[in-house]
Amino acid sequence: MNGPMTEAIGRRTVLRGGLVLALTAGAARTAGAQQKAAKKMVQYQEKPKGTQQCDLCLQFIPPDSCKLVESPINPKGWCSLFAAKPKPSPK
Repeated sequence: MNGPMTEAIGRRTVLRGGLVLALTAGAARTAGAQQKAAKKMVQYQEKPKGTQQCDLCLQFIPPDSCKLVESPINPKGWCSLFAAKPKPSPK
């Protein structure tokens, strides 16, 4: 059954497969490379806010990065996403 109908179905199948592949690749890329927040959006500042500072935050990655905010950051800086690292419990 070779002819125009078979050829059209074959092209449609290939195009659908390509579309699914493109959508899947785009979703994987988005999930793997999450965007970090701009410093301005999280009120980042180069100095601590009271006792809160980046190197005491749960999101801090030494020496000058953050899991949530664009790098580089000052370890003694601060932003509105600050979350204190849990204190070790006494034994």
